[in-house]
Amino acid sequence: MANHKQAEKRNRQRIKRRSRNLMHLSTMRTYIKRLRRALDGKETDVVKTTFPMVLTAIAKAASKGVIHRKTASRYVSRLTKAVGVAAQ
Repeated sequence: MANHKQAEKRNRQRIKRRSRNLMHLSTMRTYIKRLRRALDGKETDVVKTTFPMVLTAIAKAASKGVIHRKTASRYVSRLTKAVGVAAQ
């Protein structure tokens, strides 16, 4: 347990940041799952509406530092490739 005022404040900040980071991570993962489910089900209309939201969520998570920028790039690349294959 923190004994100094500054340590208590840092602990409060850590808790706030963690919940904010988890929110961005959870949102990103949820959108990715929706897109993958739509790709598996061959639902092209759902893919078209979900794909831009997925890209936005990934970019936001990367810009906030929740995920590494190269991880974000890898996600975008693989999902774009999967959407392209499904569109054919």
